[in-house]
Amino acid sequence: MSAATTRSRTPDRLCAEAVDLARAAAEEAAAPGVVGEHVGLISEGDRVVTHFFECRELGYRGWRWAVTVARASRAKVVTVDEAVLLPGPDAVLAPEWVPWSERLRPGDMGPGDLLPTDADDLRLEPGWSGEDEPPPNSAVSEDMAALAEAEDAEVTGARPAELPVTPPRGTIAAVADELGLRRARVLSRYGLHTAADRWEEAFGPKTPMAQAAPAACVSCGFLVRIGGSLGQAFGVCANEFSPADGRVVSLAYGCGGHSEAAVMPKPPQPAPPVIDETRVDPFPLRPAPDSGSVPVAEDASSAELGHS
Repeated sequence: MSAATTRSRTPDRLCAEAVDLARAAAEEAAAPGVVGEHVGLISEGDRVVTHFFECRELGYRGWRWAVTVARASRAKVVTVDEAVLLPGPDAVLAPEWVPWSERLRPGDMGPGDLLPTDADDLRLEPGWSGEDEPPPNSAVSEDMAALAEAEDAEVTGARPAELPVTPPRGTIAAVADELGLRRARVLSRYGLHTAADRWEEAFGPKTPMAQAAPAACVSCGFLVRIGGSLGQAFGVCANEFSPADGRVVSLAYGCGGHSEAAVMPKPPQPAPPVIDETRVDPFPLRPAPDSGSVPVAEDASSAELGHS
């Protein structure tokens, strides 16, 4: 038989009447003036009753002070068991706690922040597990790895072990770095796909900018190619006037800043001024008598005869 079935549904009379005792216990546990009216009681079991009091403290709307009282068998003295603050049916509660790893969003990190990566992160996989032993002359074999380390130390000189060293291009150490030998983990296929989906959603062929573009980035002179498998579908925009400047863009993306979108026409040159010095332009002297506003033009000969 469960504990719930052994509880009496009828509250014990003496425990139910101990409202003042329960209020005193609530006022002792709470701040002064925050314990309100008695709002009910429930039977917790044989000779065990919980009294509820309204909580008037700011920020705890709908909460109740719960004071549990009890008495021993055949005893007439009621004692306080506990006094706690509990949420009521209409209490204002904090939202469910979510781990920080699920609350984190792109752009949340700032200077000095550290973002630890789980050991079982699906976006990463071991750089080289060693399960399939490579040939002795392979760049990822143990002998070649030791040679790469020696060559790297000889070329770059002695450096602190905690500082990363980038080997010269074309050396064995560079090949080992390219294959992920000296990286504990590299991007997994899942990590590559999620990155590609994220980049294509931001700067892909289905964006409004790409739909209105005159051509795709694959034919743009401002596109900088990237290596690896993602280089088959993405590049970096290097046009400072493009909205995707410095961003990874899909080769099918495009914008109005395409290098071959249009050729800027040269501004037209104004025609040289023409001055005709072989004739005399008419010059109005007085308004016409019939209109009152339209000037009458006289040529130079008539003007000279009038003044002679």
